[in-house]
Amino acid sequence: MEELRTRYGVSVPTLREALSRLASEGLAVAEDQRGFAVAPISEANLRELAALRMLIELHALERSFQVGDVEWSSRVVAAHHKLSRIEQRMIAGDPCDRIEWKRYDSGFHHALIMGCGSAELLAVHGSVFDRYLRYQMVYLTFRGQIAADEHQALLEAALERDVARGKEVLVRHIEGGVEHALRAHAAQRA
Repeated sequence: MEELRTRYGVSVPTLREALSRLASEGLAVAEDQRGFAVAPISEANLRELAALRMLIELHALERSFQVGDVEWSSRVVAAHHKLSRIEQRMIAGDPCDRIEWKRYDSGFHHALIMGCGSAELLAVHGSVFDRYLRYQMVYLTFRGQIAADEHQALLEAALERDVARGKEVLVRHIEGGVEHALRAHAAQRA
């Protein structure tokens, strides 16, 4: 705690509160009388989070496609534009800021479902997505043109309000991302 207090210039009670919040979100683990540690990661947990993300995101996607208004579709287009620009730079070999890429990726997925009309559903999705994103940040992988094409297909499905196509692409996108991340992690360890 002392090292963190010094590094970030905050009080120990503030650190404890922040770490307790991270623990309640599954991102940290409170260790008896020893403080906190980063929560461990595992293939099983990644797969579980991906399945939960799919369950929530598919439902919210369907609702957004059904009830999203012109403001919603404008946000989806804008979010896709930002993501598409950075993806094209990365595909071209530009060593872009991968943190920025993940921010735009997250923003696009959030825009796709924000028309669902449920603040609670969005909050639950945000929590699950943050925990899922942790794996993406650890393995930090980009699937290149495949991911860009899937994002384009999701945009088209949203604008056409094609629920079946949107769901099919989203499942393929999430499952493909998980498998790619696991292969990348295995290659890093080898």
